[in-house]
Amino acid sequence: MSGTLALSWRLLRGGGRRGLLGAGLTAVAVAVSTMLLLFAVSANAAFQGRADREAWRNPVAAGEGTAAAAVQAVRRDYVRDRYVTVVDVAVLKPGTAPPPGLDRLPEPGEVWFSPALAELARGLPAGELADRFPERIAGTVGDEALVHPGELVAVRGQAPDSPVMTAVAAADPRTGTAPKRVAGFTGSPTPDAQAYQALALIATVLMVVPLLVFGGAAARLTVARRDQRLAALRLVGATPGQVVAMTAAEAMITAAGGALAGAVLYGLLIPVLTRIEIAGGPWFASDLWPGVPYTSAVLAAVPLLVGLSAVVGLRRIVVSPLGVARRETPPAMRFVRVLALLAALAAVPALGAGAAAGVVAVVLGLVFLAINLAGPWVVGMIGRITARTARGPAGLLAGRRLTDDPRAAWRTVSGVAMTGFVAGFIGFLSPASGLLGDADAATLRLSVPAAQASRLTAEARERLSAADVAARVEVTGEGGRRILAVAVGKAAGDGGKAAREDDGTSGGPARAGGGAGPARADAAAVDRARTALDGLVPGRGATTAADEDLPGVLLLADIGTGTVVVLTVSFLVAVVSAGITAASSVLDRRQTYALLRLAGTPLKVLDRARRAETLIPLAVMGGGSIAVGVFCALPFSVSAVNAGGMAVLLVCVALGFAGVAGAGAASAPLLRSVTADPAPRPD
Repeated sequence: MSGTLALSWRLLRGGGRRGLLGAGLTAVAVAVSTMLLLFAVSANAAFQGRADREAWRNPVAAGEGTAAAAVQAVRRDYVRDRYVTVVDVAVLKPGTAPPPGLDRLPEPGEVWFSPALAELARGLPAGELADRFPERIAGTVGDEALVHPGELVAVRGQAPDSPVMTAVAAADPRTGTAPKRVAGFTGSPTPDAQAYQALALIATVLMVVPLLVFGGAAARLTVARRDQRLAALRLVGATPGQVVAMTAAEAMITAAGGALAGAVLYGLLIPVLTRIEIAGGPWFASDLWPGVPYTSAVLAAVPLLVGLSAVVGLRRIVVSPLGVARRETPPAMRFVRVLALLAALAAVPALGAGAAAGVVAVVLGLVFLAINLAGPWVVGMIGRITARTARGPAGLLAGRRLTDDPRAAWRTVSGVAMTGFVAGFIGFLSPASGLLGDADAATLRLSVPAAQASRLTAEARERLSAADVAARVEVTGEGGRRILAVAVGKAAGDGGKAAREDDGTSGGPARAGGGAGPARADAAAVDRARTALDGLVPGRGATTAADEDLPGVLLLADIGTGTVVVLTVSFLVAVVSAGITAASSVLDRRQTYALLRLAGTPLKVLDRARRAETLIPLAVMGGGSIAVGVFCALPFSVSAVNAGGMAVLLVCVALGFAGVAGAGAASAPLLRSVTADPAPRPD
């Protein structure tokens, strides 16, 4: 151990009870930052993992001159308001490697179920699900081929000349796609997976930048005491290089311990985090662990960031150690900090809904950093205004303190300011849950060839009658495309129009199953009808309007879930940041508090001044950051403001103020402790 590192370790251990408390606060701040940073990094890795596991369903088509190894068709079926991914595969080249998660490719007449689909098929009556798969169950689709543990997937083996493998693409791709000749099962992410990855990237920026700011601020906790000690060492002969080395070593030793603790805490939270449902299901535990490379990078980067942040503030100690020792007020910050924020905001109007996710992430990150840069200048301005307009000693003390050290005051409220930006941005953009309306869930629609409309209508009635499903069958549409509409339940009652086709033929009331239907079609009846119609048109399934809206409904729900997750992370950062910085501020100024107490200042006045020092800039910076967040969201707004999103925004503001106020109040006992003995200390 080198002499500088040994001296740093000795000073850290010999700092006394309050010195160790300050180091402990830094370690806690780093632990929280590391834990949440690992979560943010894991979110992107998790969505990437999902995209990779789903890519085999979107393989690259065999090019001209390339021998196809298989033919594959993918479509979505539905059961109980959930979708089932059905993959039909016909092997053209024996020995073709199967996709990950399958031991082999199914042969004609075989089907492989995912565990969740197998369990659901056993739990429901056969006529509602299992009868759609008359093939022999020959295997289980492994986790490597599933997006999430609860995904419903069926992989069926087909002969190359089977109707499913030679079907023509449907007019609506949601009801079935044309079979594709593929050279293998190495594919690319689906459009849905890419959309979720883009959203995850933006959410990560909204979480990571405040975490980096908080982690950097952790290096400046109890900075006044450390600066006094380093200035004394500088005055007795320590070189600038030794001061920098000792500062970096002390900060990184503390941060390394906090980072390891944060990684352990995140590992313990993974079982809880896997229950967060996104894109229709929960997560595999392996998804939410970023892996050794990412974990190692975070554990190395966090201490380096803390060490760098600690060294950045050493200029005054190196250049003017006497001024630091005499507690001279540092020069005021310059307005150029605000110009940096204005420059970042000037790039926002150029964005829009069509902007690339990476560009949006970069611009939002720059705005975040610019807010952190301009924050201390604004706090200093607030301090000067507060001191000039103060009507009592508490306001005067608060204003003078804000003016004297705006950076320390900014560290206390920066968490809530960052949270305000996040709340303003996503609260303004959050779509209403009822944006897609209440779609029809009782009328199944199936695209049929016009030339076969009459025959398929009659066959559909026979199948529904055999399945004892009350339904009305009609054929609609023009040209070469017809839609077979099967109204189940209430829609099947008397009084409906007879089936009418474009060739002028008309039948009687197209009813199956006899008798009036129930008051409304229940899910079981719709699923029985869906099963009865399965295979009527090869490669296509019957769907309701609610089925076709399901991906959009899930996306809206996922955006809501993501909003809650991002705001939860932001709130946790804000409250922990406020609590830790408030406590460290008391430790930093214990000699000042003791001298004021010795001069006769009541403890109540000191506590009131301390609260005002937090709440005044909090009100200004919190409101300003919310306005900046809303401004950044304007280019992406495509509809009217969502009242629910605004309600979330208001709740965020209320919780933010309450959390910071509570965190500040928690340091009141520490203030009483440091002023219990007002005699000056030779610090």
